[in-house]
Parts: sequence; C-alpha cells; structure tokens
Amino acid sequence: MSEAPVQASNKATVVVLAGGLSHERDVSLRSGRRVAQALRGAGHTVVEADVNSDLVGLLSGIDNPVVVPMLHGGLGEDGALLEVLELLGVPAVGSSGSVCRVTFDKSVAGTIVSRAGFNVPEQVALPHDIFRELGADRLVEALGAKLGFPLIVKPAQSGSALGTTKVNSMDELRQAMVAAYAYGPVAIIEEFIHGTEVAVTAIVHDDDVRVLPAVEIRPESGIYDYAARYTAGFTRFLVPAELSEEAARNADDLARGAVKALHLQAVVRVDMIVDDEGRAWFLEGNSAPGMTETSIAPLAMRAAGLDLGSVYGPLVEQVTQA
Repeated sequence: MSEAPVQASNKATVVVLAGGLSHERDVSLRSGRRVAQALRGAGHTVVEADVNSDLVGLLSGIDNPVVVPMLHGGLGEDGALLEVLELLGVPAVGSSGSVCRVTFDKSVAGTIVSRAGFNVPEQVALPHDIFRELGADRLVEALGAKLGFPLIVKPAQSGSALGTTKVNSMDELRQAMVAAYAYGPVAIIEEFIHGTEVAVTAIVHDDDVRVLPAVEIRPESGIYDYAARYTAGFTRFLVPAELSEEAARNADDLARGAVKALHLQAVVRVDMIVDDEGRAWFLEGNSAPGMTETSIAPLAMRAAGLDLGSVYGPLVEQVTQA
C-alpha cells in the first residue's frame, strides 16, 4: 500500500472505519481496505481504524477528522455508532444514525417503501419470543398457509444474506426459522417473487440522486447467499441488467423512490426483484453496501465510468464543507 500524500494542515483526515464485531467483519475489512486505498490515491490523508476502545481517543487526537464508515451488519448498519459520532461532533459520510436504524430493519423499511406507493412482497415479522411461546408448529403451519410456497425466511436485521433461506415446503420452514433467529431476535417470512434479482446503486447528496446502471444477479447455485456474494466466480453479474425498457424504468423509479422514502444519503443500494411483467418489487435498502472485489456497487460504478476514489472523494469534500 502506498504512503499517504502530504497535505496541508487544514485538510481533513479521513478515518475509514472497518471491522467491528458483526458477522460481516471480514467483508467490512475488505471494503474498508479498498476504499482507504482509493482515497489515498485521490490525494487524501487516510487513517484506517477498527471499532474498539481506542476509537474515541483516536478521533479526539485528530485535528479535523471525517469518518467514512465501511462497517457492515449489526454495529455497522444499525445506526448506533453513527449516533455516537454525532454526539462527539465528528462528521461522517453517509446517512444519519436514525436513517440507518430504520433502513437496517427490513420489516420497517419495507413498510415505509410500501406506504410510498411501491411494490413490496407480503411479509410477516415474527419475534422469537412469540414464535416460542405461541407454539412453533402451529405458527409454521399458519405462515405456510397464508404466504404459500416457495417463500423466503430471513432475519429482520442482518446483511449479506446471512440466515436467509428459500423455503419450498412446510417441512423446511421450521428449520429456516431457526436459521434466521441465529442472526437476530426477529425473523421475516416473506412471499417469494418470481423474477430477476436486480440491485441498483445510487449516489445521493441531499435531493440530488444519481442512479447508476442496474446490476442483474445470476448466482450459479440459484440463490444469492453469502458464498455467492463473496466468492469470485460463484455469481454472474450483468451490467447493465438485461431488462426491457419498461422494466428498467420501473427499477429506476423504485430505487429513487426508496432512497427518498428512507432518506438515504451518500452511496446506497436498493435490492429488488423485477417480475415477468416488468414490475419492480422492493426487497431491502442498504445504507452501507459492500465495496469488496466481488461487491455490486463497484461494478455499477465502473459501468458508469466511476471508481471508488472519484465517488468517495467528493462525498468527503461535501461533508467537510457542510
């Protein structure tokens, strides 16, 4: 890694936060490393830091810090750390803590996007306590009858498809619930929408939303799980997505609408399914998308003629000038 270029003393020092204690620590470290390297290449002084007991002291020892959070899952996306930074008066690139908290909860985010007039799969959010106390067998039977099969079971608050299972029959549903609860206290049981899985990355500053080319996701296994996301060669990505003109417009509209409804900022991603009729269905919003070698957002950036430095550099400048 090259040395950081010398800068004027009044220039902000960028602190890239990566790591943390979530299940996605390794992904976060890979994202942070790439963004830090890109910002150095763009002429910024960069410090890479983990989330630990040394962080507050580190930030207080820097004259003009600006944080770029590259934290995924749990602590990285639930808004808590960002609210601490707000309390400390340290500016950060990205959405506010409250926005991250809402977006990270798939059941809440889906409700907000649905109320804004967009398609969202029918779902039930079920806390583990209720699942246990009311009787798992009866609830599983009722859920299967209501939503039909196949369906999707996933944690309400988790990323990288951890704990997510496609369920094809009643016999599989209970085990899928157990897998989801391993990553959080609330599970979402959601109707399965047949169609093309698409992710749309956007660069947002206040009301200015730049939507990048949609990325079509074709996992070799048929399921875009953790291995398919972060193992080279496990998934084929098409950029731009092979969508009809109408479907592409619907995907663009959904991305813009979700960004506005959730009040997202900086680099964000909206995951969706485009069905056979060209309708776009919201799956989730991501306030801290991955920036690894196999992540979707960098693919969309490249298709738009951008790179990590040209995206994050201006975002850092905007924060320092705010």
